[in-house]
Amino acid sequence: MSDPDELLVQPGGSLGGTVQVPGDKSISHRAVMLGALGDGVTEIRECLLGEDVRATMGAFRALGITIDEHEGGRLIRVHGRGLRGLTAPREVIDMGNSGTSIRLLTGILCGHGLAATLTGDASLRGRPMRRVTDPLAQMGANIATASNGTPPLVIAANPGLRGITFPLPVASAQVKSAVLLAGLFAAGETTVIEPAPTRDHTERMLAGCGVALSVEGPRVSLVGGQRLGPSTITVPADLSSAAFFIVGATISPDSDLLLTNVGVNPTRTGVLSVLAQMGAHIERLNERSIGGEPVADLRVRSAALHGVDVDPALVPLAIDEFPILFIAAACARGITRVRGAAELRHKESDRIATMAAGLTAAGLSVTTFEDGIEIEGGQLRGATVDSHGDHRIAMAFAIAALRASGPLRIRNAAPIATSFPSFVPLARAAGLRL
Repeated sequence: MSDPDELLVQPGGSLGGTVQVPGDKSISHRAVMLGALGDGVTEIRECLLGEDVRATMGAFRALGITIDEHEGGRLIRVHGRGLRGLTAPREVIDMGNSGTSIRLLTGILCGHGLAATLTGDASLRGRPMRRVTDPLAQMGANIATASNGTPPLVIAANPGLRGITFPLPVASAQVKSAVLLAGLFAAGETTVIEPAPTRDHTERMLAGCGVALSVEGPRVSLVGGQRLGPSTITVPADLSSAAFFIVGATISPDSDLLLTNVGVNPTRTGVLSVLAQMGAHIERLNERSIGGEPVADLRVRSAALHGVDVDPALVPLAIDEFPILFIAAACARGITRVRGAAELRHKESDRIATMAAGLTAAGLSVTTFEDGIEIEGGQLRGATVDSHGDHRIAMAFAIAALRASGPLRIRNAAPIATSFPSFVPLARAAGLRL
């Protein structure tokens, strides 16, 4: 591979053996954040040390928190300074490509009352932030954005926030988490009402730190001013990362793959539900709990998939996995339709448009809608596709080569390191012809 920003994947092959993907990115972000707000030292094992989580760690170091790495990065110690222990940053904080980092940190900084400016790379500076800044403004925050509501975010110091009841206009775990984290500092009670379930790591982890909160159906509430205790957190393997190998083993003939220690939180398993409906063979083994999160080993074998109409209720539970689900749809018999997924247009790239362009280049028939896509399964051919700097799209097309008739060349693939820095060696070891 001559260009470090390009992947060339040869066609065919199968996946086998045993793979453990890195720790869950969503949990890793939150572990660092809650550890920084806790009283004492929080130990995090198997934390994902991709660029996104390192952006979170860098931000909290800029806010006065000591974070140590031990055992080659397998153990992280966050030296928390309590709910009000952060210090004002001296410089602009660069969050890189991480939407989770910037949105959740905005809630924390507004609640703390610190003045700060948050920015990111070109992709992050194009992502919408008013969905977070609007409810925080209702709580009393003062945040300036670019004219179109994107970063940089300029947060003014304020004397304190007040709790609100906020019905989320769209299902978003990032917005829910930002409001709840701001609510830790606010006077009175803060309540978020979800229109549909989203990942609940923030709620589980707050409870694990000793915060009393109420979860009643779609309503999540907490009262501000509570102390967070230190904790020991073992991060399960990331289902979003495992999904690439799950689909790869499903679509390639003669595959038999075991993925170990995978987080199977029910608010994250939409990808497994969709694949099961399409005819995938995924077996859960050794189900258990680690740090309050359900975990299992997943055995995946080759299967003949068929197209489905994806239940809109599953969309928020699989929102990050749709790039690789679109590859499953491309390899399925018949037509797969996804609607109610307009959120995909506001990720690291417009994932509907970017995936449609790549699949079309690879010879498939694709129809797009403002809120979804229709994919007719067929034979993928060799092609050059552009990920537009989107890590999940780059990995999805790498996996697609297992069923292509010619090589797939993937441009702008370097951002894979944001979420899955070990993807290439793990995929090679499992059988992908990278």
